[in-house]
Amino acid sequence: MLKDRKIDMKASPKMAREKLSTTVSAETYQFLQEMVDHGEAANLAEAVDAIVGRMRRVENRRRLADATAKYFEQLPTKAQAEEQELGRDLSAAAGAIDFDNEI
Repeated sequence: MLKDRKIDMKASPKMAREKLSTTVSAETYQFLQEMVDHGEAANLAEAVDAIVGRMRRVENRRRLADATAKYFEQLPTKAQAEEQELGRDLSAAAGAIDFDNEI
């Protein structure tokens, strides 16, 4: 999940943190500890922050996808056709771009 990212433990200043005291399953604890052992987090607290951050991004993407779907479902038929045509044109134009050489 987060295996490809290594955390530079010296790169980020100490953030103000809230105290959280809880228990977790042995499996969860082992997962978090492995993140620390593999250098993906400096400690268990940062491992929890990383996982929660990832889940928040997933949830934000889901909400955006839902809102986008709702927007397009409510469009009048003519506007839907215009959006589909625009989408096809943008897709065709993007296919002609070599993003590796454009940067």
